[in-house]
Amino acid sequence: MHSQFLAEDRNHAGIILAQQQRYSVGEQMRGILNLMATKSAEEMINNLEYLGAYIRDE
Repeated sequence: MHSQFLAEDRNHAGIILAQQQRYSVGEQMRGILNLMATKSAEEMINNLEYLGAYIRDE
């Protein structure tokens, strides 16, 4: 979807990819909160992020 939007010169608000089986719901939520603390809404425009990069071992 990300590539298709870019190929069609369309914008999207940002896409976050996550492996649901790998992380618990709590870990995913902490990852989303870390992502939100790191990137603004403007920085996410047309951006593709992997949630695993924002999940830290506690």
